[in-house]
Amino acid sequence: MVRAYVLISASPGRAIDVSRNLKGQDGIVSVDAITGEYDAIAQVQAPDIAGIGQLIVEKIQRQDGVFKTITCLAVE
Repeated sequence: MVRAYVLISASPGRAIDVSRNLKGQDGIVSVDAITGEYDAIAQVQAPDIAGIGQLIVEKIQRQDGVFKTITCLAVE
């Protein structure tokens, strides 16, 4: 399994909604609304890197209120 952390920028006032809507979806291990430069962080996993990309495009970036993501692959 490949793991990654996805830093999410949300529309103003939407961070908590975005994190709540993502929780419990297949491939999303955890998600939290956070403070700082980004509004939420999700830990995701898939069988391969292509699966990570598909998960991000289809589940996270399509989420209403998400306008930008940064993906950090876990290396260990």
